[in-house]
Amino acid sequence: MHPSIEDPPVENPASGTLSRIIDVDALRAVALLLILIVNIAFFASGYAFQLVPDPAQDSWGDRTVLWLVELLFTMKAYLLFSFLFGYSFTLQLDSAARRGVDFAPRFRRRLAGLFVLGILHAVLLFQGDILTTYALLGLVLLAMRRVAVGTALRTAVLVTGGIGFVLALAAVGGVQLVTDPATALAAGQRSTEALQGGLGSVIAEHVRQLPAMVGALIVQGPLAFSAFLFGYAAGRRRLLTTVVENRQFLRRVQHVGYPVGLAGAVIFASGGGTANLTGLTAGVLTAPLLAAAYAASLLQFFQTDRGRRVVAVLAPAGRMSLSNYLGQSLLCVLVFTGVGLGLAGSVAPAFVVLIAVAIYCVQLAVSAAWMARFRYGPMEWLLRAWTEQRWPRLTRALPR
Repeated sequence: MHPSIEDPPVENPASGTLSRIIDVDALRAVALLLILIVNIAFFASGYAFQLVPDPAQDSWGDRTVLWLVELLFTMKAYLLFSFLFGYSFTLQLDSAARRGVDFAPRFRRRLAGLFVLGILHAVLLFQGDILTTYALLGLVLLAMRRVAVGTALRTAVLVTGGIGFVLALAAVGGVQLVTDPATALAAGQRSTEALQGGLGSVIAEHVRQLPAMVGALIVQGPLAFSAFLFGYAAGRRRLLTTVVENRQFLRRVQHVGYPVGLAGAVIFASGGGTANLTGLTAGVLTAPLLAAAYAASLLQFFQTDRGRRVVAVLAPAGRMSLSNYLGQSLLCVLVFTGVGLGLAGSVAPAFVVLIAVAIYCVQLAVSAAWMARFRYGPMEWLLRAWTEQRWPRLTRALPR
């Protein structure tokens, strides 16, 4: 799952000056943690990509942890990031308009750079990459950049409902995503052994799994695009810059999103997650509501005194979310595959989650130190250089 490309400066209505929306950065940082908690399971065991449970993770505690991750985070984390991608798109449009810049060619170059990074990421680090999907869907979003808010919302609802309807028909028709569990278990064992090998073995396994990932994107891609459109609509209404004024709306989102979203999440997690079409249908139709409720709760918390302190800690990681997303994959490769410690297949789910939290804490500290000195994260800087066809200044100006 990917991070959104970096926001441009935006106008501060109170001062008339240009500043970043720090709450957007903090939201991205939270999404980074949720994405890591979901994705790290695919580094820790080769069975996850085969849609079957790892036989070594069969205790009550293991199953409970896996169930909770499915319940709370799976399908919600990447939707939150996708929403922020769409929101950031509107900020970039407005920034380009203020500066009199031709937006479309620059955005297409940025998407091309994102696509190349995604291919490298999928082959070298994590076959579950979503950067390439974001790059392709970004072209569709670019084509829709002048649509009205109502059109964007209706399209998003139709896309989500359409995917849910197709999945429901398949479930009623008795379609099985795992047609031969024994074969899938054997494939999971081979995949785990491949991850325990050296760099060549890991890359070969990534390449071998890519066709399966393309199939998975038949569902993930349209859902991500619908979240783009919800983010686009929110950006056009400046929802994240007027949180206090929209508090009543955000509370309504919570009042609908939590009960409906959690009910669907229970069906999704209890039904086998993405391996079961009935559960997957429930997840497709309700995960956007739960992700929206998460965002609404976080935005309101960020307005409190304690929330502002949390935002200050989180925002640097969100500002370099692309670097952190790729960095998470690199660190997971070093921890779980034979390139590094080779822990794949030998770590219980609870400890896998703790490793994810530890990686995230390291990223928070590194991000704060990096952004105190530099204007962009390292990958953000490279992507900006490609987009602008020049080398932007990386270091911050020293105080006089």
